[in-house]
Amino acid sequence: MQTMPQSPPAANPKLPAALPPDELYRRLLAGERLQLVDVREAVEFAGLRIGLADLLPLAELEQRAGELERDRPIVCICRSGQRSNVAARKLAALGFPAVSQLQGGLIAWEQAGLPLERVAQAPWALDRQVRLAAGLLVLLGLGGAIFWPPARALAWFVGGGLTFSAIADWCGMGLLLAKAPWNQRAANGQGNACAVKRQP
Repeated sequence: MQTMPQSPPAANPKLPAALPPDELYRRLLAGERLQLVDVREAVEFAGLRIGLADLLPLAELEQRAGELERDRPIVCICRSGQRSNVAARKLAALGFPAVSQLQGGLIAWEQAGLPLERVAQAPWALDRQVRLAAGLLVLLGLGGAIFWPPARALAWFVGGGLTFSAIADWCGMGLLLAKAPWNQRAANGQGNACAVKRQP
């Protein structure tokens, strides 16, 4: 009995395309009218970004999707590619016909030596703020334990939180710090942008 040859599985149309940094840069240089949508938090955007990108945080994406043009291709951007993947899927589900993401995020873009810019006098990068806050909380817990031993639990709590953050690639402390007043000044666009890296 002959069996019919099986055709290869069809590509999942819900999976967003991932553009390598050099390909995205080439298309931008060619003048292609792409919408670069940076889905990080405002403080991250102020600290380092692609010059032509617009900020649209992931948490606000669905309610502000109407600000995007449906007849122009959209490229979602984040730090590593995780949030941009989520954003691209959401936009595709909302009916945007041409949505992709930057492969590897800004980490890959920067490693490729491609141009970036930052807001002058931008606050520290969010991960640096998290490290400072976590370190201070651990010191507070250990120092407080000298006078009140249960305070040592604060150090355990912070250590557990950092471990969970690394495993889940999600940082609640970072989200809280993004709402701090000094970071909200970055959200309001204070400061001028300056280039920090150019194509070699």
